[in-house]
Amino acid sequence: MANIQLVDVSLRDGNQSLWGATGLRTAHILQIAPLLDRTGFTALDFTSSTHMGVAVRTHREDPWERIRLTHQAMPHTPLQFIGSGLRFISWEPVHPDLIRLAYSRLVAAGMQRFVVLDPMHDMSAMLQSARDVKAAGGTEVIGALTYTISAVHDDAFYADLAARMAASPDFDRVYVKDPAGLLTPERARTLFPAVRAALAGRLPLELHSHCTIGLSPLTYLAAADLGVDVLQVACGPLANGSSLPNAERVVANLRELGHTVDIDDRLLAAASAYFGGLAAAEGLPPGVPQEYDASFLRHQMAGGVVTTLRRQLSELGLPEKFDEVLAEVARVRAELGYPIMVTPFPQMVCGQALCNVLGTERYGNVPDQTIMYVLGKFGRPTMPVDPGVLDRIVDRPRTRELMAEPPPAPPEELRKKLPRGISDDEFLLRATMPAGEVDAMLAAGPARRRYNPALKPVLDLLGGLASRPPADELLIDKPGFRLALTATEGAPRD
Repeated sequence: MANIQLVDVSLRDGNQSLWGATGLRTAHILQIAPLLDRTGFTALDFTSSTHMGVAVRTHREDPWERIRLTHQAMPHTPLQFIGSGLRFISWEPVHPDLIRLAYSRLVAAGMQRFVVLDPMHDMSAMLQSARDVKAAGGTEVIGALTYTISAVHDDAFYADLAARMAASPDFDRVYVKDPAGLLTPERARTLFPAVRAALAGRLPLELHSHCTIGLSPLTYLAAADLGVDVLQVACGPLANGSSLPNAERVVANLRELGHTVDIDDRLLAAASAYFGGLAAAEGLPPGVPQEYDASFLRHQMAGGVVTTLRRQLSELGLPEKFDEVLAEVARVRAELGYPIMVTPFPQMVCGQALCNVLGTERYGNVPDQTIMYVLGKFGRPTMPVDPGVLDRIVDRPRTRELMAEPPPAPPEELRKKLPRGISDDEFLLRATMPAGEVDAMLAAGPARRRYNPALKPVLDLLGGLASRPPADELLIDKPGFRLALTATEGAPRD
């Protein structure tokens, strides 16, 4: 039996998986941060460049301020950033010097743990990202073994990657990242021993697996028995669904099997209750346990992508094409060298499959994302692209146009186009986002720092009253309570 540690993903991956990365604002986070700091988590999966962009675009909040304030509110629990090293906020690849600047500013703001993820498992790119994080002052670098099922992603494939990470001085941990929740307990019993043997005890091993098809709660128990040191979980309504396993249930099950987990149960329950109250107050859907769906093992698309596909086909008046498109997804993925179905590749593969099914011929229409993938703009494919497909894509006028585009501009060139004297933090936002969105964020001023979900109905009521014409009398009448406010003569009526 082992002592199992936990990483909480509620604030980043839970929010992203269940609430589209838009559910949590700075005040929501700061209200619960001191409690999470005392709960006993090894770290908090806190943000990504996508989340930082959402803070600006959706909430007009400064993501750098959010990191600084959260680090101050929970100084004992490391905050974690996840990124590929290829882009920052925008989906377009950026210059390596811009990424290095982003890493240094993240460290300065309080970020300590960095997950280095490359969907293609390009080890040269991952090693460079790890070096860049350490040069910027990052405390821990976690190498991601992104799990999928394909003709190439066998146990030996992942063991080889793990061995190369263990041989690098810049990796401190390794984790198996299972974004689609495909890892079964049976496969875990061969995969984890192979990876642990490759690590040779030099690096701890973690598991991050989503509940999308209902397998991960059972896989977690197998992983604990197989020597995995850390499991990643979520709290209350931010668990289950397409998010990660519920922290309270994982703790109870681990202890039932004889493992120890150094978590304060009372504080964990309080955190779950807080998120439950927040979800109810803000009208956010809680995650629910998923039933097993074997079709995910074939197409490997997350639930949100499947839902979007159904909607698109319905809008086109072609709902009967759904099964045909799903079958084409598996075929396209194999032809493109088995990209792992993690953003942006599910959207790319699904878009190409849709074009192939609805068009007059396969690959008669090729979106820019597919062309950029084939050209290596997102990294080197794990397996070579099918030669016939490669020829069809490369021999297109649009491909030649994209090939002729200049490489990403270095920061010094980008600065010439932006206001002089701005901070590095503002520069990174302006270099990767529309100017109007950053301007709106700055005009909004500092984000609110306090939030109580119990006050939400009262605040909504007061906001509604403020939007109405002035009244002489306000009456609040409910069972057991009656309050009447009447304006005195000469007093303002608003």
